[in-house]
Amino acid sequence: MARTWFITGVTSGFGREMAAQLLARGERVAGTVRHSAGLADLKAKYDTSFWTAQLDLNDPAAIMSVVNRAFRDLGRIDVVVNNAGYGQFGAVEGLTDVQIARQIDTNLIGPIHVVRAALPHLRRQGGGRLIAMSTYGGQATHPGASLYHASKWGLEGFFDSVAAEVASFGIGVTMIEPGAARTGFRTTAGTLLGADVDAYRSTPIGAMRTMLSDPAAVAKGDPRKMVQIIIDSVDEEPAPKRIALGGDAYTMIERALAERLAALRAQKDIAFSTDGTP
Repeated sequence: MARTWFITGVTSGFGREMAAQLLARGERVAGTVRHSAGLADLKAKYDTSFWTAQLDLNDPAAIMSVVNRAFRDLGRIDVVVNNAGYGQFGAVEGLTDVQIARQIDTNLIGPIHVVRAALPHLRRQGGGRLIAMSTYGGQATHPGASLYHASKWGLEGFFDSVAAEVASFGIGVTMIEPGAARTGFRTTAGTLLGADVDAYRSTPIGAMRTMLSDPAAVAKGDPRKMVQIIIDSVDEEPAPKRIALGGDAYTMIERALAERLAALRAQKDIAFSTDGTP
C-alpha cells in the first residue's frame, strides 16, 4: 500500500532526491519549499501525487497552517520528514546576530514546530513515523562549525526525547546522520560563511574555510544510496533511532562516542563520591 510523505525542503539535495525516488515508487509526496523554482519537472510528471506548498521554517504560524492543510488535503500522512536546513560555518566571533538566529530557527526551532503541528494528526490516525535529517555533526564536532553543531545537537536531543513521548501512540522516530554527500550543502555553506576573523586564519578554522571554498573537493557520499536507506527504514519495526550514513559519519561518531565514554568512566569514582547518605 502506497504511503504519503510530508517532506520539508524538496527543492534540492536530500529532499529533492527523496521526493523523486518516492514518486517513482508510486508514493504520494507533500513537499514544502521556500521558492517553487526547480520543481516543474516533478510536478508535470506526477501531477496529483505531488502536493506542494511554500513554507519558511522561520514562520511558526505558517508551519502550523501548512501542516494542517497537508493533512486535510491528503487525508493521511504516514511519514513526516524534517529535511530542510543548512550549515552556518565560521568562527563564532565572526557570526552576526542574524546568522545565529536564522541557523537555530531553521535547523532546530522550525522542526520542533513541524513536529508540534503533526503530532495531533499522527495520534488521531493511530501512528506514523517522524524522520529528522541530522548529521554526524549531531554527535561529533569540528572547529568552525560551533553554531551548526549547536543546532544539530539540539535537534537530536529533541527527537531522542520525543521518541519516548510518542512511542505508545505507535509513532516511531528516526534521526538520520549522514556524512559529507554530493549535494549542494558544501557550496551553500561556503557562500554563507561568517566574517573572516584575522586571529583564526592560522587555526583549524582557516583550513575549514579553505576546504569550503575549494571547488575540487568532492564528497564520497552518494545521496541516491543514502535516500534509499532512509526510505527503506520506514519498513523497520521498531523504528531505528539513529542511522549513520557514510564511512566518515561512522568513523567520526564512533571516535566521539568512544572518547566521551572513556572520559565518563574515568570520572566514575568522583561522580559517585558526591552522593549523600539517604
